[in-house]
Amino acid sequence: MTQPLLVFTAVPDRDAGMELLKSAVAHRLAAGGQVVHAGNVFWHLGELGTGEEWQVSLRSTSDRYPDLEAHLLAHHPWQNPEVMWVPIGGGSSGFLDWLTRETRPDPGTSS
Repeated sequence: MTQPLLVFTAVPDRDAGMELLKSAVAHRLAAGGQVVHAGNVFWHLGELGTGEEWQVSLRSTSDRYPDLEAHLLAHHPWQNPEVMWVPIGGGSSGFLDWLTRETRPDPGTSS
């Protein structure tokens, strides 16, 4: 049985996040998601940095994750973006059924 997942990445602006999310959902790699503005603190090249990002969270499944990751990496504006997932440990049966149903590959597409 497929495991429901929350998949995360970050982008430099809202438009990039919405485009990435929309394309993933259109290809049925994710059932839905959000784009949220966030301040962040990070290490980069040995220095402490701060900045603003837009976090993209996507609802998907372990069956669809390899194709979703490939899609995110291919369409992401950054060269080496963060892409990570965490399992969804539970949820309402209606939500979990919806998630599984909406991430089934469309028979008319290759993804």
